[in-house]
Amino acid sequence: MASVVGTYARAFADVVLKPANHLDPDRALRELYGMESLLRQSDQLRRVLENPSIPGDRKRAVLNAIGAKLDITQQVRNFVAVITDHRRLGLFSEILKQLEQELNNRQGFAEAQVHSARQLSDPEKHLLEAEIEKLTGKKVRARYEQDAELLGGAVVQVGSTIYDGSVKGQLERIREQLVDN
Repeated sequence: MASVVGTYARAFADVVLKPANHLDPDRALRELYGMESLLRQSDQLRRVLENPSIPGDRKRAVLNAIGAKLDITQQVRNFVAVITDHRRLGLFSEILKQLEQELNNRQGFAEAQVHSARQLSDPEKHLLEAEIEKLTGKKVRARYEQDAELLGGAVVQVGSTIYDGSVKGQLERIREQLVDN
């Protein structure tokens, strides 16, 4: 299914980034995550959209009504309709994650997951993101989570690379050195 997920993600990334469409990638992602949340919260809506006995035009009418009420762009509505028509709604979350990665790659962004011992201030976040940009050579989109177990500092994950600047990580490295000697 990975190839199916990638196919839909790449196709919609093409639509989003086509200059003639005047579609902001961040807005498109926000709208799609909103639709994903709505589908997760409403079993009734999901059942209607996944039901093969309900004609496609009626499903699209439901999507259009939701889209109009939530002020969702036509491109996003069309994308959700295509996924629904092709019975891929069960893969929606995976497609959305792959789409976000595809858009980030094409726009030169690195996705960073930051775990810190305490809540970081905005200046601290900017400083940390600037350091990550130096390390990766890409613009950074960071997501922040607090993890009191770190004791202090932060752990940053960019792709499969982990940068551990936490007190817990430093203590672990010291412990390993003492055991090895």
